[in-house]
Amino acid sequence: MPDSYAYDNDVDVAIQQHMSLSAMLDDFTRTRLSAVDTLAGATAPPSTFRCLEVGAGAGSIARWLAGQGASVIATDLKPGHLNEEERIRVLAHDIVAEPVPDPPYDLIHTRLLLIHLPEREQVLRKLAAALRPGGSLVVEDWYVRPEHILVDAPTPSDTALFERYQRILLDILDNDPTWAARIHGQMVAAGLREVDTAIHSPVWPAGSPGALLVTVNLSLFRQRLLDAGLTSGELDHLEWLVRDPRSGLVIRGHLLYSTIGRAPEL
Repeated sequence: MPDSYAYDNDVDVAIQQHMSLSAMLDDFTRTRLSAVDTLAGATAPPSTFRCLEVGAGAGSIARWLAGQGASVIATDLKPGHLNEEERIRVLAHDIVAEPVPDPPYDLIHTRLLLIHLPEREQVLRKLAAALRPGGSLVVEDWYVRPEHILVDAPTPSDTALFERYQRILLDILDNDPTWAARIHGQMVAAGLREVDTAIHSPVWPAGSPGALLVTVNLSLFRQRLLDAGLTSGELDHLEWLVRDPRSGLVIRGHLLYSTIGRAPEL
């Protein structure tokens, strides 16, 4: 994974990022993982059930999987927010440059990681190849469309400012905003079967976890946003819009595509 990866776990706002993403998405992710045949209907899978959580962040999904009785390897480029716990092993790992650690797995999950990697298609194939026969790969990523991202705003100028910020942010991140819509086809091409995609798009008022995620970007990329033409006053106004529940801002969440594919049985 390149050193220029946008979201560095060592920065102070990484904690806010992990907290916001967990509050925004964990319920949906748990529902999707519970639908995987190897987990569905089992309150405590045997400890030999092996899971790999790639780009585990602060470990909320890894802990949930361990709580279902699975044995989990949780990896991250910088795993400083992860802790070894019962049934959880933590690894510092670069999924682009290094082989998948200790395969095969019954379940591999990654969320909001591949969108940031230029090698995303190769990584998906690498993960698919690390499944045991009948094992499942679950990949979740955002499909990002900055237009019409606001459900409500105090003024038309606030809408225009927020959408301008979103377009500049996309340029800064330099990821593939449409990648999520291709995951389904990529899983089929990788030889996975019973491929299934569900889409999640919540709405977030100011002061909620989804809105507060914006403050992470405003902090991380402030100078680059200024260099791109936004003013300090505009950035401060954006922060007020997303922080203050009284601002009236309501944000449409990006579309989270959650795609599940199963490796063929022998």
